[in-house]
Amino acid sequence: MPLPALRPTTFMNDRWFLLIGIPVLALLALLPRGLIHVRSVTDFLVAWVTSTAVTATFWLAGRALWRALLRRFPSVEQTTRRLWWLALINTSITALVTLGIGLLAAWSQGGHLTAGTYLFEFGLNMVPTVVIQLIYESWHLFQQWARNVRRAEQLQSAGVQSQLEALQSQLDPHFLFNSLNTLSALIEPENEPAQQFVEQLADVYRYVLLARDKPTVPLSEELQFVDTYLALHKARFRDNLHVTRTIPDYLLTHHVAPLSVQLLVENALKHNVASREHPLELRLQAEADCYLVVENTLRPRLAGLAPGTGTGLRNVRHRYELLQAAQPVSVTTTDGWFRVLLPLLPAR
Repeated sequence: MPLPALRPTTFMNDRWFLLIGIPVLALLALLPRGLIHVRSVTDFLVAWVTSTAVTATFWLAGRALWRALLRRFPSVEQTTRRLWWLALINTSITALVTLGIGLLAAWSQGGHLTAGTYLFEFGLNMVPTVVIQLIYESWHLFQQWARNVRRAEQLQSAGVQSQLEALQSQLDPHFLFNSLNTLSALIEPENEPAQQFVEQLADVYRYVLLARDKPTVPLSEELQFVDTYLALHKARFRDNLHVTRTIPDYLLTHHVAPLSVQLLVENALKHNVASREHPLELRLQAEADCYLVVENTLRPRLAGLAPGTGTGLRNVRHRYELLQAAQPVSVTTTDGWFRVLLPLLPAR
């Protein structure tokens, strides 16, 4: 069953939070400003409405700023930069708005704004500003943590599914690997082709055992494994299989999902005709230094095997989604070629 793709970062639904939080915070903001000395209900309502308007201005401005900076700096690595920008801009806005309100209030009362009054009001206005930003940032961090937990669980599930598809066997791979080593020891030393075939088969299962618990592996290791896997099939296909590999050495340090390249090669061998008249062409190459391209001539088998279900390709796609690849896995069929582009991942 395909795993659901994780959705990108979404903003919290804070409608009720705004409707309740702004009036309550506005009321609390009146306490240090002499709420207990208000002598009439009318004065209280006027003060509360005024405080609510100011609180709503700070709240909505801070909310809009936080959302804008989150879009600009969405990744975990950019959290520190985002917080610094939040602190700088919020402090500047609060200082300017406090100054404007203070000058307006002093002018309306026929007085002037003193430094002590300004600093007192500025300190009071910074409290809700900081609290609001902490609430939104904490919610965002909680969302990130929850997504990472789900991603880890889905990646583990996808890895297990990939192992089962690659092995295509109910046998314990440790048992099979040890049995192959025993078989290699029993083969006559003069029978070099048989010795080499068994050793290559053992290498295939060794790689499966080593890579199955890793989210990614270096491209060099995956290609070395694919070379061994293809060498086994060369014993059967012989000249009916033509393999071309053109990948620059500097890309070999990039990573891929383990067994993903092998699965594409396996699909090409399984679902296409390979004959002396029409040999199967298989190419592995790089594109734009960010993709590994696996392509083969498309000559589907008309008999002998059930048509492919696409489960393997879906699994590969979801594994790269869970690994947060910069580009998606691309599959195209053009001019008699079946082509899959695997994004190259940075070293982990």
